[in-house]
Amino acid sequence: MNISIFGLGYVGCVGMACLANSGHNVIGVDVLEEKVSLINRGVPTIVEKDVDELIKTAYANKNISATTDYLHAVLNSDISFICVGTPSSENGHLNLNYIYKTAQQIGAALQDKSSFHIVVIRSTVFPGTNQKVGEIIEQASNKKRNVDFAVVSNPEFLREGTAVHDYLNPPLTVIGSDNSYAIEIMRQLYANNTNAPIEIVDIKVAEIIKYVNNSYHALKVVFANEVGSVCKAAGIDSHEVMRIFCMDKQLNISPYYFKPGFAYGGSCLPKDLRGLNTMAHDMYLSTPMLNSIEDSNTKLIQKQISDIEKLGKRRIGILGLSFKAGTDDMRNSPIIQVIETLHGKGYDIRIYDRNVLLSRIIGKNKSVVEAKLPHINVMLKEQLTDITNWAEVIIISNNDQQFSNISFNNKQIIIDLVRVKQLEGYNNYHGLWW
Repeated sequence: MNISIFGLGYVGCVGMACLANSGHNVIGVDVLEEKVSLINRGVPTIVEKDVDELIKTAYANKNISATTDYLHAVLNSDISFICVGTPSSENGHLNLNYIYKTAQQIGAALQDKSSFHIVVIRSTVFPGTNQKVGEIIEQASNKKRNVDFAVVSNPEFLREGTAVHDYLNPPLTVIGSDNSYAIEIMRQLYANNTNAPIEIVDIKVAEIIKYVNNSYHALKVVFANEVGSVCKAAGIDSHEVMRIFCMDKQLNISPYYFKPGFAYGGSCLPKDLRGLNTMAHDMYLSTPMLNSIEDSNTKLIQKQISDIEKLGKRRIGILGLSFKAGTDDMRNSPIIQVIETLHGKGYDIRIYDRNVLLSRIIGKNKSVVEAKLPHINVMLKEQLTDITNWAEVIIISNNDQQFSNISFNNKQIIIDLVRVKQLEGYNNYHGLWW
């Protein structure tokens, strides 16, 4: 394929080297003559493992070149990658001027081009940028999106120091576009990455995923460092602790717990988090990230209470009392705090949970009920219909399979804290984060 790459910095130079290595003809575009000159001598614009050899080989094979002339680049390519910088301000806002200027240049060049052109946004951008880029190209070219050109969001997942390896061996390839032809061309472009799944997603999903990835990576660094500070103060080998931590691929390094939903609860997470924070406090250590976890969890519960109050309804039905389906464990169940608060404000509450029976509330569960829900004998109902035939608002708080087969009337408001997909078609359905 004939490809142009706008921006010969880190992402652009690595992309050029790897695409040329796969046999494509690549034209680089940059405003800096120095970068253009380097490429045209077979020299990379960055220092990065393996890039120099790939650029040298591609130059010898005459399938790379560089220019400052965007018209030449667009007219002699079928795909244009936008890899220009998106620097951020001190308050975190992105400067997208380079993206928009590049879009304007591509649009201007398309005025003189009759064949279909694909524009790929490789730079990290905020959701909505793909749409804006398409609008700019339309205005500059007097042509129509998905008739004369397409815009694709294709984020990169490259680490400095291993960027070539990461490009050729990605964990996955993410493609977001509203044009099926462009998606198919992108599939062909990445066909050599046979071990990596290609995920075709909504454009805004493709735009935000890099931010989510890197924020989590930053979180991991801070988490490991705060654990390290606690371990060092306690005379414990922090690297050995984290080695053992990373061996657990079922819970620790896994998709588990990574599904947006309601607050955490149960007997273990709250207790052990507080225990680790107490250790740090007692040793006069600063662990702000660890300290913020419980506060964030509490704020989520408070937000849910506030959202329920705004509905202006008084009869509230709760489906699920235990913190997790298939158990009767009510210790630190977040829905109990919701019930306790609403009941204290005069709301009429009814609860159904087939795993929680009045006759079997013993031990720690009994202590929780006596402290938090002294009127549970009035609230707790034995039949699901006691809730569904009565409540104005129904809150689904755990994912018991029984709750996915319920029929509600269209006047009832459903608040789903766990995402029961079978219920999403109801008129008054409210998902927590979906």
